[in-house]
Amino acid sequence: MSTGKVWLVGAGPGDAGLLTIKGANVLARAEVVVYDSLVGDGVLAMVPESARRINVGKRAGNHTMPQEEINQVLLEEARKGLRVVRLKGGDPFLFGRGGEELELLTEAGIPYEVVPGVTSCIAVPAYNGIPVTHRDFCSSVHVITGHKKAGEAYDIDFKALKETKGTLVFLMGLKALPDICRGLLEAGMDPAMPAAVLQQGTTAGQRRVVATVADLPEAAKKAGIRTPAIIVVGKVCSLAERFGWYEKLPLAGVKAVVTRPRKLISSMAEKLRTLGAEVLELPAISVEPVKDRQRVLGCLERLEEYQWLVFTSPSGVDIFFDEFLRKMQKDVRALGAMKIAALGGGTARALRARGIFPDLMPQTYDGASLGQELARVCEPNAKILLPRAAIGNREILEALAARQDLVVEDLATYDTVYHTQDLIDEAGEFARGEISCAVFTSASTVRGFANACPDLDFTKVKAACIGRQTCQAARQLGMTAYTAEKATVDSVVELVIRLKAEGNI
Repeated sequence: MSTGKVWLVGAGPGDAGLLTIKGANVLARAEVVVYDSLVGDGVLAMVPESARRINVGKRAGNHTMPQEEINQVLLEEARKGLRVVRLKGGDPFLFGRGGEELELLTEAGIPYEVVPGVTSCIAVPAYNGIPVTHRDFCSSVHVITGHKKAGEAYDIDFKALKETKGTLVFLMGLKALPDICRGLLEAGMDPAMPAAVLQQGTTAGQRRVVATVADLPEAAKKAGIRTPAIIVVGKVCSLAERFGWYEKLPLAGVKAVVTRPRKLISSMAEKLRTLGAEVLELPAISVEPVKDRQRVLGCLERLEEYQWLVFTSPSGVDIFFDEFLRKMQKDVRALGAMKIAALGGGTARALRARGIFPDLMPQTYDGASLGQELARVCEPNAKILLPRAAIGNREILEALAARQDLVVEDLATYDTVYHTQDLIDEAGEFARGEISCAVFTSASTVRGFANACPDLDFTKVKAACIGRQTCQAARQLGMTAYTAEKATVDSVVELVIRLKAEGNI
């Protein structure tokens, strides 16, 4: 067996958007992922489902696995010939002990690469409006570990740090904040020097306290600041209120779970992130072509018999054209003079991507409205082919039944498969109020979410839903559910903004 390889990947400070492009590409091909507690939920959600996951903990004061064992795990997994990603919060070489992990790999001749990460000592102040250097205040920045062993004094030359006249950034130092400030004051630092403690920067949990070096420990205690947090000391901290930008975004402080079919890029997630939300994408469902294809292939051989072809989802479009029509060596010409109906903007976009513009799309995006529109416009004795999910609801069929002359072929082309994940404690985060809301774009994603979180108390969930059926599915589980005015992605985003503004999330 060939030797595997290890990648040390910096996951950044928390915001999934700050994972580098190279880091994301390497992670997508990983076969084993060894990860830290400080890796953001959004990045963890990007770990491939096929990869084996090994949680080594590593948060201040709480190490699930000793460093020596982590080094050994990397070696053993690589020797199996696997692609191993060591996923570390921040940057692997900045107090991340990445150098120690490479020593054993180097001795054993295991190939490796280092993918640098966006470090919290720069990014977290930036998200709080604090430039760590500014020509009017300082010309240097110094990064110091705030962590020390229990009962031991700091091995830090506070006097030398004070004499630099630069910005000081202490990582992992919240518990030692009083000692750090005391050391600086005893070294002669001006008690009125601006300083800040920054909690959970770049995420929805971001908070900051700005005070003086003399007052910062008490101010942080009074504010209830929690780890992970960094400490910044220097005149640049006085710019925080003036330059702060993250908290001004419409969805700053909102953490949203967005469920979607696996393999589908989520425009919903991107829009929410642009507005400041921390988004956790959980592909709770996937779609797979039906295993028994005989009936599907039989219908496709008789396409000329149908006057209407009706799609109710983007997945239905993709499966129909890519899995069945293409494999039969047929293209859009096989549709002949058939008219096309689509349910929803996403379905219409999937058709337009194939050069097909729907002849009919109801203004209200639900099955009943589509069925009613079809019943109104279909020619006498029309035959309708309805390729869709095997668990499709009956509303469209009930609406079409108003026309007894219509012949409807309800054709199951794909099955919905529910997924579970063990990387993120959603039940705990909802219970602690750390997740603001869940965003659902279909009733099937509601069911997939429920399947993925069997231990969750659904009464703790606020749900933003794209339509009536989706909202009904959420409420049946006990969620507090709200419905967007229109069944569009933009309308759901507007709903989330409104819910925040009204204090409902």
